[in-house]
Amino acid sequence: MTTRSSTDSGTDSGTDSGTDSGTDSAAPSAAPSAKDIRAGLILATVTTILWSGNTVVTKAAAGVISPGSIGFYRWLIAFLVLLPFTARAVWQHRAEALRHWWKLAALAALGMVIYQSLAYVAAATTSAVNMGVLQGLTPLIAAIGASVLAAEGLTPARLIGGLVSLVGLVYLTARGDLRTLVDGGVHIGDLLMIVAVIANAFYSVFLRRWRLPLPPWVQMQWQTFFATLLMMPMWLLGPKSSLTAANLPLLLYAALLASLMAPWGWMGAVARLGASRATMFINLIPILAAAIAVVWLGEHLQPYHLVGGALALIGVSIGLYERRRAEA
Repeated sequence: MTTRSSTDSGTDSGTDSGTDSGTDSAAPSAAPSAKDIRAGLILATVTTILWSGNTVVTKAAAGVISPGSIGFYRWLIAFLVLLPFTARAVWQHRAEALRHWWKLAALAALGMVIYQSLAYVAAATTSAVNMGVLQGLTPLIAAIGASVLAAEGLTPARLIGGLVSLVGLVYLTARGDLRTLVDGGVHIGDLLMIVAVIANAFYSVFLRRWRLPLPPWVQMQWQTFFATLLMMPMWLLGPKSSLTAANLPLLLYAALLASLMAPWGWMGAVARLGASRATMFINLIPILAAAIAVVWLGEHLQPYHLVGGALALIGVSIGLYERRRAEA
């Protein structure tokens, strides 16, 4: 996911692109037309489906390609494919990029390296359904993080929403049996995915706080560069996987659809719907990821998936409702 919420929530990096700065400022001040709203709804829906699919791709990649290999190849391919289209703009904005290079590197580390690398590792010991549900917490974590870092007061709705989501998260992590938390039976994959989601949420927090003076695609080009650079040691020092007929489609999905097409669609959705309305679609990722996992991977929904996922989504909705209403 890279990235999935680059403008308001951060989902797959996939979410995975720097789309916040530039979209808000570029958004027209006039009310959007019915045609723009329809186009925005289509783009937001397609983007959410792509990010949900990437959650399942991440799970499917476990065992067929090493985390270091898919992470390195993914961002290298995205960097090379994007470069011919952004090279001129990158050169024109080189001075601004050099002044903010460490922020671009930090964003790449949070949203592309830490988030996606941990997700690839987590996929070995948790299900795509669990991963999708945990990703659904990203908007709420981002909202709380932004409140703390921006000195914004936490409203009662956010506090209540956070508690409800936490209950759902604990229930899901415990696989419906809270005794496993005491007995040490919690799957490490769920814990790694929680850390990954937190990193992705703070990607969005810093993206919104810094608001770098660079066009969105220039930011994305630099972030893919730093992501490739940061992933290189993990690829060089860890186990390497050669490209095969089994893993190449997964790699291309992650590199082209999740890393490039999804951010493009998200920028278009935000430009037409606004950040607050577009963000609502992020909450569909757990549901869509679960549906895709059941159909594609043959995973089975368990009662704890339904209970934990429902509580997590209810908490997110409570926590974000007041904020979205205020921004509308």
